[in-house]
Amino acid sequence: MTTTPFTGGFTPVTEEITAFDLEVTGRIPAELTGRYLRNGPNPLGLDDPTAGHLLTGEGMVHGLRLRDGRAEWYRNRWVRSAAVARRLGEKPRSGPVHAGMDFPPNTHVIGLAGRTFATQEGGARPYELSYELDTIGPCDFGGALPGGYTGHAHLDPVSGELHAIANFWGWDHHQHIVIDPKGVVTQVTNIPVPDGPMVHDFALTERYVVIYDLPVTFSMAHAQKGSPLPVAWNEAHTPRLGLLSRSTGEVRWFEVEPCWVFHTLNAYEDGDEVVVDVVRYPKRFVEGRLDLGGTPTLDRWRVDLRTGRVAQTRLDDRAQEFPRMDERRTGRPYRYGYTTATLDVENVFYPGDTQLEDMPDEAFDNTLIKHDLERGTHETRRMGRKAYVGEPLFIAAGEKEDDGYVFSYVNNADRGAADLVILSAQDFTGEPLATVHLPVRIPLGFHGSWITD
Repeated sequence: MTTTPFTGGFTPVTEEITAFDLEVTGRIPAELTGRYLRNGPNPLGLDDPTAGHLLTGEGMVHGLRLRDGRAEWYRNRWVRSAAVARRLGEKPRSGPVHAGMDFPPNTHVIGLAGRTFATQEGGARPYELSYELDTIGPCDFGGALPGGYTGHAHLDPVSGELHAIANFWGWDHHQHIVIDPKGVVTQVTNIPVPDGPMVHDFALTERYVVIYDLPVTFSMAHAQKGSPLPVAWNEAHTPRLGLLSRSTGEVRWFEVEPCWVFHTLNAYEDGDEVVVDVVRYPKRFVEGRLDLGGTPTLDRWRVDLRTGRVAQTRLDDRAQEFPRMDERRTGRPYRYGYTTATLDVENVFYPGDTQLEDMPDEAFDNTLIKHDLERGTHETRRMGRKAYVGEPLFIAAGEKEDDGYVFSYVNNADRGAADLVILSAQDFTGEPLATVHLPVRIPLGFHGSWITD
């Protein structure tokens, strides 16, 4: 990209803030005790090399602590790689980095065995954070993590195991990594793949790990040009899905139509088929650019284990991203999913494919979407043209799949700051249960977690 993508909703903040006893409109459900954390790229300065690509800016974690119906504190903290620590006038944290990749992860933030980690794919190791979001340092789980990790680990809700697919441009394989509920790496399996394909996410079912081997691969030409993310669309790379057996470690491959997938909604087994629901792009990283390759849609793959064929259907043809669901149903049949359609995301990721700025407000808005996949219907909640709506996160409250809450950070244009909007999942278009008024703006970012105490 010739200009920085860090404009509009992605404009970085320049300070770390700590605020206590935040103002709340409505009532925060009393059972919500924990932290809502979210990660995203936030370059230290727009003249930095990382500011030229949305996927390579230094990570900043935003955290909101809830307890007893109160919003006790808000904090935002840069993840301290050695370079970030030095820029901030601090002593670098010690810890094991992989292949010299001392990169401050900007993609996700998760809780694991009472610890907090910022994560990213591509070779970087997780960075452990304190409860208050101070950086402890890079982590290899006691030497058990051979290389980097991933931005999208998936927890098996039955076994409690955390699964990941890790990739690195210097490898001729991906790695399937399993961490047990105590935070111990119990399994690492190498999966041979050609061309150094990029992988951002994967899917998990009861018996399989679903691997996306798609035609975005390492590009020496772009590496030689100094690209911060040297990958490009590769027509010669055969697109396929892999089903790795969780019991034997064997992989069976299935060819699919050329496409790119950043994010999984969910996957599950249905008799002799494996169902995989994803946000699917026709192409991505054309000529190495993030903003070329067509608009994404919510699609479903059905992998027939008998015939080896993969059927593809469209669940929703609107441009949307950041799918989430009730993660108690990860790898199991499910009914509801949540996505977002955010104007600034559209403009950064595929400005040449849509002219959304010219569309009337009633045609496009910053929108949260609840999908009922059983009925094939959806509910939409429009938040306003300048809302900069973030990823919707479902937090369970009862036994039913949609008995819970949906969190999203939403920019309040009148205040010039962000709100955390807490919705009832069962009354998705109704009045928010609570709105927590934050003291600062939160830039658009990537992924987050609700981590209970």
